[in-house]
Amino acid sequence: MRKTSLRKTISTICLLSAGLCAMAQQQPIGIFEGQLDVGANTKPGSGTYLPGSRQYIISGAGYNIWFDHDEFHYVYKKIKGDFILYTRAEFVGWNGVEEHRKVGWMVRKSLDGNSAQVNAVEHGDGLTSLQFRRTAGAATEEIRSKITHANIIQLERKGNTYTMRMAKYGEPFVTEQVADLDLGEEVYVGLFVGSHNPDVAETGVFRDVKITVPFAGIADQRTQMTLGSDLELMEVATGNREVIYSVPYSIQAPNWLPDNKSLIFNDSKGLLYNFDLASRTPVLLNTGNVKNNNNDHVLSFDGKMIGLSSNVKELGGSIVYTVPVTGGTPKQITPKGPSYLHGWSPDGKSLVFCGERDGEFDVYKVPVNGGKEIRLTTTKGLDDGPEYTPDGKYIYFNSVRSGLMQIWRMKPDGSEQEQVTTDDFNNWFAHISPDGKWMVFLSFLKDEVEPGIHPPYKHVYIRLMPIAGGKPRVLAYVYGGQGSINTPSWSPDGKHIAFISNSIK
Repeated sequence: MRKTSLRKTISTICLLSAGLCAMAQQQPIGIFEGQLDVGANTKPGSGTYLPGSRQYIISGAGYNIWFDHDEFHYVYKKIKGDFILYTRAEFVGWNGVEEHRKVGWMVRKSLDGNSAQVNAVEHGDGLTSLQFRRTAGAATEEIRSKITHANIIQLERKGNTYTMRMAKYGEPFVTEQVADLDLGEEVYVGLFVGSHNPDVAETGVFRDVKITVPFAGIADQRTQMTLGSDLELMEVATGNREVIYSVPYSIQAPNWLPDNKSLIFNDSKGLLYNFDLASRTPVLLNTGNVKNNNNDHVLSFDGKMIGLSSNVKELGGSIVYTVPVTGGTPKQITPKGPSYLHGWSPDGKSLVFCGERDGEFDVYKVPVNGGKEIRLTTTKGLDDGPEYTPDGKYIYFNSVRSGLMQIWRMKPDGSEQEQVTTDDFNNWFAHISPDGKWMVFLSFLKDEVEPGIHPPYKHVYIRLMPIAGGKPRVLAYVYGGQGSINTPSWSPDGKHIAFISNSIK
């Protein structure tokens, strides 16, 4: 939508909403319970949810959010316990009346103007900060971020500690934190806009708004995946996200079929489903007696077959099978486990998997109908996640051999192994775009996760990087990890990726 068209839409919305402000306070708005103008004698603001674009358009006025009291417009809900608040926010118009107009997330003890509160805020002049008032009527305190002009705004509560994570879209988060801020067990959380001028209303647009209730505890490789799941599609060019399916249990690792009609994912019970994109309905995929499948499954390039990784305790763990994508009786490929399948060659002749043999995890290749395993990596330490490029010239994989987990590549015979990423993250599961020009991969923070593991329920990035080399950029800021994007999940036209994010439902 062009900026002029967006401004006209917003103007119409604001005119309609202003007269209904009192009613709107009692009516749900998107995922929120209500809205109101906080503070005394505040110029009426408004908030509207646009279901088609999943955006919140919020206009607010007021002298400021500062000193011992606040004036602004608030779209809110009440919530208990820990949470993670996320949005991508922009002002309407680069030049507002006041350079200190504000948009962001806010957590309040009450709806009174002088309430104790904390907010993660972006100012009109680019100032990015964590602001908080410890008790009702106290002076507002501020921690200024090292970055400016952030448009990705995240605010997390863990007990009485509040963590602000801010970023310019495409860049990693910059973090600030305040501890020992007691706002009570049940608080108001919401989006806000303040104009820094009691006579002027400013407007903000919020998209990809998400409230996550995280895992209660410290997740590691052994954590049973029980949180709810959102199946999301992301437009690569814009970063726009859409939740297309949501369940209160674990689903994992969406594969995108080359006919662009459906996805395949697994659940935590070991079953696979074909998810129809038109009806947004999952149908159980028949895998015969092989019903302990994990999230390492992969489609053949022609989309006719799917390879499975299914746990068989008697054979040492995960075993590789193949089965028609329409379902049937699976064919066993690897004789022993653990064997975790990740790649199918473009010519349809070979499978590549991560296998543990004699205490070492390495990349192996095996004929698609079974046969002798060929060991492709021999360096000590974990080598995992092998995947062919669409032209069949390379196999990309991840390895801890240089310290942190990084993306590597090699020729299909295992020769010419070379490191591709060299940054300060633990990078897993490179997936190559259909045109062979790009890759997406999952990045864990090194202060949250050790290099050799990929647990669920962490702050992770899905990042994009040119195959030819260059600096990776963040496509998605996700609460997830294990199961989010284990498998190739590009759309056939290369315009979208599919992934899983998590939350207690």
